Amino acid sequence: MELHANAALSLKGRRQLARRVVEQGWSLSEAAAAAEVSERTAGKWSRRFRAEGEAGLLDRPSAPERVWNRTCERRMEAIAALRRLRMTGAQIAAVLGMPEQTVSGILKRIGMGRLGRLGLEPARRYQRRRPGELIHVDVKKLGRIQGGAGWRVRDRRQHYNRTFTDQDGFKRRTVGWEYVHVAIDDATRLAYVEVLEDERAMTAVAFFKRALRFFARYGIQVERVLSDNGSCYRSKLHAICCRMLGIRHLRTQPYRPQTNGKAERFIRTMLGGWAYGAIYRNSAERRGALDGWLWRYNHERPHRALSRQTPAARLTQLNRNNLLGSYS
Repeated sequence: MELHANAALSLKGRRQLARRVVEQGWSLSEAAAAAEVSERTAGKWSRRFRAEGEAGLLDRPSAPERVWNRTCERRMEAIAALRRLRMTGAQIAAVLGMPEQTVSGILKRIGMGRLGRLGLEPARRYQRRRPGELIHVDVKKLGRIQGGAGWRVRDRRQHYNRTFTDQDGFKRRTVGWEYVHVAIDDATRLAYVEVLEDERAMTAVAFFKRALRFFARYGIQVERVLSDNGSCYRSKLHAICCRMLGIRHLRTQPYRPQTNGKAERFIRTMLGGWAYGAIYRNSAERRGALDGWLWRYNHERPHRALSRQTPAARLTQLNRNNLLGSYS
């Protein structure tokens, strides 16, 4: 029972007023004066108490029992079916010829207000038990910064960057790209990142060897590596490197980046926290900020998938558990 700030009668007050009229024989004017309410209010609670007893003194919903223009069940089923096709509320309203507010209210009422993974295949989540059991690698291409910050911080106005026309007649920009190579451990989310000049096989192999030395400093011995089907990972040089190091190389199914989801999600976090998380004057300044951000990610930033642990804390816990398990 919810009462507003200026309510004259509580449940106890209603009961006392109704009993005075029904059981004790008070007149409506006397009972109303004693309760400091109108005779109309006193009559209402007395009639309800006489007809329903204590239950009649409770508040009743003010919503009407029937709404003449309520959306029919078949139309609501159609809205739900279209929502499962990942259509927005505006698109559904346009298809069915309904107001957007009505569609939005129905979607919220049936629990489909947010798309999320609605209509998609269930997420297949996995996590390796041992550090080094699987390492995810990937490359993210970032545009170089030249002449100050770009359109993201200039109210979508881009500054001028020189261009040239190649021998085939295509217009090319002179600024170019930087390639962010990442490696992340599946079990602990411990990550290693470098910004390099290209994504050739020689560059990827050299980065992979440095990543192995990085993980080795934390006591992690890499057993498998998972990558996409980029040319640098499909090269013979990369295959020979993995074979010589005794590491099994796995590749994702073509056109399914979610298979390498931990690397993809880490890149998304890295872009928001480092690459686009500050305003940089040039690419060198952005590269210089990477080490600090990466150290914070590995040692200070809680990870939701690790029960709010940091990757370094998770590594310590898994090493302790594996050590205890080997003596059990």
